[in-house]
Amino acid sequence: MRQPASQKPGKKPVALVLPFIGLFCSPVMAANAAPAASFSGWSPWGIPLEFILFAAILFFIAFVHVNTMATALTGALVISFYKIQFSPFAEGSGVAGLVAHLGHEWITLANLLALLLGFALLAKHFEKSEIPALLPNYLPDDWKGGFVLLVAVFIISGFLDNIAAAMIGGAVAHGVFRGKVHIGYLAGIVAAANAGGAGSVVGDTTTTMMWIAGVTPPEVFHAYVAAGIALIIVAVPASLQQHAFSPITKNSTAGTRIDWTRVGIVAFILLLAILTNLLLNLRYKELLEVFPFLGLAVWVAIAITAPLRRPDWHELPGALRGSIFLLSLVWCASTMPVDQLPSPSWQSALSIGFISALFDNIPLTALALKQGGYDWGFLAYAVGFGGSMVWFGSSAGVALSNMYPEARSVTRWLSQGWHVVLAYVVGFFVMLALLGWHPGDSLRGASPAALPDAGTTASEFHVEPLDARRDDGMRGLKMPNSGGSGLRLPQVK
Repeated sequence: MRQPASQKPGKKPVALVLPFIGLFCSPVMAANAAPAASFSGWSPWGIPLEFILFAAILFFIAFVHVNTMATALTGALVISFYKIQFSPFAEGSGVAGLVAHLGHEWITLANLLALLLGFALLAKHFEKSEIPALLPNYLPDDWKGGFVLLVAVFIISGFLDNIAAAMIGGAVAHGVFRGKVHIGYLAGIVAAANAGGAGSVVGDTTTTMMWIAGVTPPEVFHAYVAAGIALIIVAVPASLQQHAFSPITKNSTAGTRIDWTRVGIVAFILLLAILTNLLLNLRYKELLEVFPFLGLAVWVAIAITAPLRRPDWHELPGALRGSIFLLSLVWCASTMPVDQLPSPSWQSALSIGFISALFDNIPLTALALKQGGYDWGFLAYAVGFGGSMVWFGSSAGVALSNMYPEARSVTRWLSQGWHVVLAYVVGFFVMLALLGWHPGDSLRGASPAALPDAGTTASEFHVEPLDARRDDGMRGLKMPNSGGSGLRLPQVK
């Protein structure tokens, strides 16, 4: 895709606070990690060296003008070498630990790679269908057109997947805004996709994890209270930013015809992805950890439809380079020694949202499920929408940045997407004020003793580190629709 014209980043104090929150939360998580018996690496200032190395990688990507793919790939190799030599993986030490960890990760990594490459071809099919060229004639031609598009992304994510919803929104935005998309609006697309999946057990990997672990759909549905508020707070300023930067312009579409064959191809690919996702989660959960079937479904659909319209294969080399960069970051996040969370409360759920903006939300969700005692709607909103605050904080964000490489700037994302941070906090506290905090029931495979009673204080409640319980009812589960990593859920009995 063409790169939009340069933008001058704005100054929004609320957004610039996020890096400091992240830096504060990382030592807190490290302090709550497993004791020395389960972590033998170097911990300067009480912080495991892995965190420092990962922070250095993110710093160079965000602030130093270097080759981002080379930086991320080199960082992944350095961290992996350090883990092999000095600090065990969660699955074991040395090369054997690396192999075991890769065994837990390969399905999610393969699914993400297949989705990133497959949706790059899907987006091109959609662009060539001429629907983006005609859409401006049906959308409001002021800022409300961008608002309607974000609402559509929100709705699509609820029944499809936040990655697909974000990439569809990015493809439509590229067409209706003539390739000039504001960073603040890109942040809005990611936020809308993550908000739309927060209250649906099939809309986001984290909510699907909760469903598999025993959380019922109604227990996460009230996340839409916060997500709906957050959508409005994000969508209005993001749409105004986009309208000022590159408004929707009514096209002269005389002679333009929709290529319904390409529309059918896009619909077929999405339909097969939806059906595969639902079938695996509803009927064949055991296959989730066997093979990356969701990514396979997308590529089977592409192969079946290739004789009808030839895919733009020349898009793949650029998409592959971006995918290597993103997968390297996902791998780095999966190796972080985060083994324990603070006691369940609305305060800890709020902090998890900020932490998930900097570290992968998949292991955070797995830890929370094992720990128990959370209001699952609050947790779903925190780990889902919280990742929108930074471009690499969610699978939707990393997928969209593959389409728009200029989005890979933490400073621009924070300064121009300032409304995402504001929306997260406001949405959280509105839901808290309206519904209150109500911890969910004990989950399948979780020990009732792990749940605090109403009179338990934070100082009295302790959760045994995961490593100490590694062989007690634990197994690795793989989600088919995520760019996340390292799923360790309770054994479903």
